[in-house]
Amino acid sequence: MPGNRTTRSCMTAAVLALCATLTSCTGSGDSVGGGKVVLRYTWWGNPDRAARTEEAVALFEERNPGIDIQTSFSGYEPYKQKLATQAAGGDAPDVMQLDYRMIDQYASGGVLLDLAKQKSALSTADIDKGLLATGVVDGKQYAIPQARGTETMAYDAKQWKASGVELPREGWTWSDWADAMRALAKETGKPGGTDPGQSEDCFEVWLRGQGKELYTKDRQLGFTADDLTKWWTFTDKLRREGAVSPAEETTQIDGTVENTPLGRGKAISDMNWDAPASGFLALVPGGVNLAPMPAGEDGTPGQYFKPSMFMGVAEASEHPKQAARFIDFMLNDMDAAKILGATRGIPINATIREAIGPELKDFDKTIDEYQASVDGDLNAPPQAPPSGDSALQTTFMRDYDQVSYERMSPREAAEDYVTEAKAELRS
Repeated sequence: MPGNRTTRSCMTAAVLALCATLTSCTGSGDSVGGGKVVLRYTWWGNPDRAARTEEAVALFEERNPGIDIQTSFSGYEPYKQKLATQAAGGDAPDVMQLDYRMIDQYASGGVLLDLAKQKSALSTADIDKGLLATGVVDGKQYAIPQARGTETMAYDAKQWKASGVELPREGWTWSDWADAMRALAKETGKPGGTDPGQSEDCFEVWLRGQGKELYTKDRQLGFTADDLTKWWTFTDKLRREGAVSPAEETTQIDGTVENTPLGRGKAISDMNWDAPASGFLALVPGGVNLAPMPAGEDGTPGQYFKPSMFMGVAEASEHPKQAARFIDFMLNDMDAAKILGATRGIPINATIREAIGPELKDFDKTIDEYQASVDGDLNAPPQAPPSGDSALQTTFMRDYDQVSYERMSPREAAEDYVTEAKAELRS
C-alpha cells in the first residue's frame, strides 16, 4: 500500500523542503520529483477485456494515488509487432502482457526484469509451482502467469442446433470434426468453421494428438516436413470442399475475434483460446458454446492447460517496485479478480480461484465449466517455446496463405516452412 499522505502536515518551510526532496506532498510515497510515478502497461485483447482491465486499473490507482497507469491495448498480431519494435528500440513498457511464446525471446534478449528480486512487492505463494515455473528462464523468474487457459472450438449455438448436425462431443476426433464441418456447410450454406491450417496453435494440438511435439527439449523442431504436409493437405482439402473458410476470409484474421470468419458471420465456428472467445458474444446473435478440441484418431488429446498469458516488467523500468506491486494487485487482489473475472482465463491464484468460482456469471461461468469438463483428461503442457517461435507464427501463416491461394502445394509450403524454421532456430 502507498505511504501516508503528508501535505496537510507540512506546516513549516523546513518540512516543506524535506517533503519535496523525499516524496510528493500531493501524493504517496510512490511519487517522484513532485509528481506521480507513471507506469506504461500494455496488453492485447478484445473490448470486453479492455473494459474490465480499465476498471481494475482505476481501482489500483484509487488505492495507490501516487501511481498513474497509462494503458494501451490492441489485437494480438499488431500488439506482438509493436512490442517487438519497442523492445528492439530499448523502449519496452514498464509492465507488459506476454504470451507463452514471447518469454524466452525477451528474457534472453535482456528485456525482462527478474521478478524474484521484487518478492517484497509481489507474492507468488498462491500460484501453482508448476505453472509458475513456466515463466522461468535459466533459473530466473522473468514472467508471472496471470491465468489458466486452454484451446476450444467456439460455435454459433443457434445456427449449429438449427442445422440438425450432431453437436460436438467430448472425445471427438479430427475426422469427426471434419465430417461436422462438411455437414454444417451443406445444411447452412456457409463454411462450418475457420480454416485451421493457418494456425500454429491448431497445428500443435493436431501434432500432439499424433504423439509428437512442436519443439524438442533441446529447442529444435519436433516434427518433419512430412508431418506439416499431412496437416496442410488435410485442411486444404476441406477448404477446397467449402467446409472451412476460403482464403479471402482466412487471410483477414489478425488475432481479434472481430476479424475471424465466425465474428464476421461467415462461418459457424472458430478455434481459439477459451478466454478471448468471450468477444464473440457481442458478434454472434445466437451466442456461442464451447467444445473441446478434436483428439487424435486413437483418442490422444492434443490440447493442454497453459498459462493463458503472463505479466512481465521491463528491465529498464525506472520503477520496478511499483510495477511489481501493480502485478501483485492484478494477480492477488480479490476485488481486482472479481472485476477481471475470466477475461484472461481462470485466475492463477488458487485462493482467489476457489473463492470466486461459484460467483462467476455469464461467459465467465461458461469458461469455468468448460475447463472443469476437460480437467484431468489433458496431457502435461510443453515447455515454453524457443525465442524464434514468435517470428515463426507469422511465417506459418504466410506459408499457408500460399497454399490457400493455390500458389504453392502443401508439400512445397511445408518444406519452405521447415527450412526457414530451422534457420530461425539456429540464429
